[in-house]
Amino acid sequence: MAERKGGLGRGLDALIPQGDVEGDVAVGFAQIPLDKIKPNPSQPRTSFDEAALEDLAASITEVGVLQPVLVRSRGDMFELVAGERRWRAARIAGLGEIPAVIRDEDEEKWHNLTEALIENVQREQLGPLEQAAAFSQLMEDFGWTHEQVGKRVAKSRSTITNTLRLLQLPAPIQGYLERGELSGGHAKALLGIEDQVYAEHIAKRAVTEGWSVRMVEEAARARTGAGAKSSGGGRSSIPRPAELISLEEALSERLDAKVKINFNGKTGRVVLGFKGLEELERIYRTMFGE
Repeated sequence: MAERKGGLGRGLDALIPQGDVEGDVAVGFAQIPLDKIKPNPSQPRTSFDEAALEDLAASITEVGVLQPVLVRSRGDMFELVAGERRWRAARIAGLGEIPAVIRDEDEEKWHNLTEALIENVQREQLGPLEQAAAFSQLMEDFGWTHEQVGKRVAKSRSTITNTLRLLQLPAPIQGYLERGELSGGHAKALLGIEDQVYAEHIAKRAVTEGWSVRMVEEAARARTGAGAKSSGGGRSSIPRPAELISLEEALSERLDAKVKINFNGKTGRVVLGFKGLEELERIYRTMFGE
């Protein structure tokens, strides 16, 4: 069995009160054997994107399970409330147990858990990935928006959105970030590179050669500029209007996804980036409120 990495399995046990998987099960955080967790029979999805699962399994192998699953007690077993994709990917990664938040049906206990998590997120010195996972946990478990999370943890909505985007990084880059070899500033600069292979190449150079954040930003801009060359004389295209860039950023924040707007002055299209069907479904629900 693969050794469990750190990730939020290391961080949340300091942020959420401990639960108990022996005897009377209490609300809180616990490491639960994968075999003691069963999928929710009411889960409408019956198939999962295999490529996306493999990507997530690679991330788990590199940095651990960043975001615990949410379960409820069912006798001597636990039923998934949220996080089936993480549960499946943990199996692929060879883990024997997974960090989980045990939800109590008592709303007062659940409210107290929420407040404890918020207080500890504000107090603890979390790494960038741990922050991203904690914010995602608040959104998933308590149904909050980016703006609501920001208000509760005293951060701006844009900070919440930009931090959450770190969870979209390829596994090797997450590993550099988790081990402190790259800073959050480096990672956010790398998010601007659409070609993941090139992003990983730049990240490796930044680590081995000691690049500053500014150097990574320049490499990202150079790559973007190279892709914007016209096929006719090799000259750069006309600078994109600031309004277009602002709309891209607003849509990216609203949908928590990479958004690209292509516009030639007359017609255009909006391109949404997503990893797997689960993320596409999340974007759909965000757009249409379903």
